[in-house]
Amino acid sequence: MAKKNMSREDQHKQQDVEIKETLRQIKNKILVMSGKGGVGKSSIAAYLSVALAKRGYRVGLMDVDLHGPSIPRMLGLEGSLGPGSGEGKPHPIRYIPNMEVISIEPLMGENKDAATIWRGPLKIGVIRQFIADIEWMDLDYMIIDSPPGTGDEPLTIAQTIPDAKALIVTTPQEISLADVRKSINFCRQVNMVILGIVENMSGLKCPYCGEMIDIFKTRGGMLTAKKEGLRLLGTLPFEPDVVSNGDTGSMSLLDDNKLLLTQEFNKIVDEIVKLTGTGAEPVPEPKEKSPGRKKRSADTKVLVVPVSGGKLSAHFGHCEQFAFIETQNGKIMETEMLNPPAHEPGALPQWLYEQGADVAIVGGMGESAQQLLREKGIEVIIGAPMDSPESLANQYFSNTLVTGANVCDH
Repeated sequence: MAKKNMSREDQHKQQDVEIKETLRQIKNKILVMSGKGGVGKSSIAAYLSVALAKRGYRVGLMDVDLHGPSIPRMLGLEGSLGPGSGEGKPHPIRYIPNMEVISIEPLMGENKDAATIWRGPLKIGVIRQFIADIEWMDLDYMIIDSPPGTGDEPLTIAQTIPDAKALIVTTPQEISLADVRKSINFCRQVNMVILGIVENMSGLKCPYCGEMIDIFKTRGGMLTAKKEGLRLLGTLPFEPDVVSNGDTGSMSLLDDNKLLLTQEFNKIVDEIVKLTGTGAEPVPEPKEKSPGRKKRSADTKVLVVPVSGGKLSAHFGHCEQFAFIETQNGKIMETEMLNPPAHEPGALPQWLYEQGADVAIVGGMGESAQQLLREKGIEVIIGAPMDSPESLANQYFSNTLVTGANVCDH
């Protein structure tokens, strides 16, 4: 019998069954929560998800901050849910091949800044739908970004996902720590295991002398963890680039191992993997889904040019084909024309990376695509003239390539 013909009680029971079935396919569920806003909770949830995915785990990131969803913008996600298969459930948005994301923002239509004015029962229903009515892949980790406090959203997660574990984020100052103690008590009242505490913004490394500057206070997270008998998973310094990267939808900080923030965050991820018992068995993506980057010799460089009508296409995402120009020591060895994959968010940068591209020469390109390519180590040259691919390659190697403005208007 179709759901629309069921009574409300029967629909709820059927949804309970679907929720249990979905949760059986998820090994670890981690609720990232905080007592107050502004402590970097969503940034921690996003970075944790991407870091786990980069280690080979299958990761789902569920943004249940229904009034202030920030995850899609932090990740630079565009588009909507994918078409489903089987029972027709939609797929979450694919960030990278082994990481999926769901948030209320992609479901809000054109006006992403519209206020979500909902009472508890409606919010509870949406969160349950995020689990039951979405076709998630089998996941090693489900990371759940909850709004601050101990209201409907974290309570719904605790009741709907009884084996979820909490990761509590705080900053060192007392006003944040006081609210963290409320979060700790909440977890204990609903019998939710606490993985540990992360102290964010614990200090700023001076760019001139290298000394740490205590912006707020020190050791607050450590003292709270000790008093409450919990683990302090780590302390993260204040890093201004977190703000700018979040505004541009970039996760590139995770690739910069020179940053103290990245070093400390990786230690936290190591500890979480150890605590959840999945340290030795990351599941790689099947080869047909993620074939990996083509390997070439060290003196080989591959230039890629979007082409329409035999010349550079004005916009990289709307070209007829891509010219892959394989060179050795600056000399063109071979040019191969390939058709692009289906146009989905993030698909082109991933595909170009897999084909072994080292340099992308384009006329125009959106900021999100630029960020994704650079994160994968691909040099991006914007505003190139509408010449043939081979001519552009020769200009590139002779240092005569003249570029202009980015012609992309979005």
